[in-house]
Parts: sequence; structure tokens; C-alpha cells
Amino acid sequence: MATVNVPLAEELEKQIAQFAREQKRDPAEVLAEAVRRYLAVRKLECLAAKGEARARALDIRQEDIPGMVEEVRRENRERGR
Repeated sequence: MATVNVPLAEELEKQIAQFAREQKRDPAEVLAEAVRRYLAVRKLECLAAKGEARARALDIRQEDIPGMVEEVRRENRERGR
């Protein structure tokens, strides 16, 4: 595992240390989890933005979606999925 030195505001460092103590965890573990979650959220946000752009390009509106979902479900049922 790589070691990364990141400058943190003193108050943030105190909050992380306090939380880690309360959770009986190492502060590095708490930070690693926070970074993993941050990256996962950013990945979802990027995916959502791409989906929204694609929907605009295809002129799909929010109110079109329930009907499209039902159509796909019906097609899947007919195929025996």
C-alpha cells in the first residue's frame, strides 16, 4: 500500500482523529474509506451526466422513461427472461 502525505487543516485532522477513536479504527483507514466513497460518488455523478447528455441527444424526456421501461420489461417477458 502506498503512503500519501496530504496536508489537512488542523481542525479537520482533529475531527478525523476523534471519529477514528470513536470507531476504534485507524485514522488512515477512515481517510481511505472517505476517499473510496468520494471516488464512487464522483463516478456516479459522471455516469449520470453522460446519461443525461445522451438522453438529451436522443430527445428523451423524463416523462418518457416509465413507458420505455415498461416496453423493455414487456419485450423481456416475451423473450422469456
